[in-house]
Amino acid sequence: MLSNDDADKVIAKPELYGLSETQLVNYESFLMERRTLEAFLNLKQGALLAGFELCICSAYRNFDRQLAIWNAKANGQRSLLDANSQDINPFSLTPDELIDAILLWSALPGASRHHWGTDLDVFDAKAITKAELQLVSHEYQLGGPCYALHQWLMENGPKYGFYFPFQANLSGVSPEPWHISYFPVAATYLANFDSHALHQLIEQSDINPKGALLARLTSIVDSHVRFVAPQPGLIHKI
Repeated sequence: MLSNDDADKVIAKPELYGLSETQLVNYESFLMERRTLEAFLNLKQGALLAGFELCICSAYRNFDRQLAIWNAKANGQRSLLDANSQDINPFSLTPDELIDAILLWSALPGASRHHWGTDLDVFDAKAITKAELQLVSHEYQLGGPCYALHQWLMENGPKYGFYFPFQANLSGVSPEPWHISYFPVAATYLANFDSHALHQLIEQSDINPKGALLARLTSIVDSHVRFVAPQPGLIHKI
């Protein structure tokens, strides 16, 4: 595990890698980037007028939290799912296969957009409770409780500065119809993302399988950080 204090001393722009919370503000039980929160509150009001109760189930996550998620999946302490949301035995995989399996649904620590405070996982609390929510694709597909919200967000989210960065055939990450991003700020963070800083973080971290990750880090950044759906034209509704 890498402490935030130690990382801050050596990593430029620590807010890009989940190492700083100084740019964040509190909303209910979540931390978010300030401009993102302002835009989200307007988006939430628009969704309410359309008949939805737009709620957050995940927002900012720091580096250590993302590292814990990653290692729990790598070590068999947390469910590892394939593209069809079926369980995989991590101990039956080679190091490279294990990396690919985790990357289907979880970001590499230091490379998660949730580190930025600009990205949120959302759901319709009128249609499903947070306790019932599993964050799986069928909940947001036709017949699922969050399908109508997803369709509304696809059409109206860009008016408030939000879009879905992980879409089929448009991103290296599997489609996440629950994951929205405030692109006016996220685009700047992405442009400033430094692969060398991430390499340093991974090298200093207690992560499994470290050697295979370091060997593939450049390609992982290209496919899972930089390759995202193109942001739509920003049309402010407010």
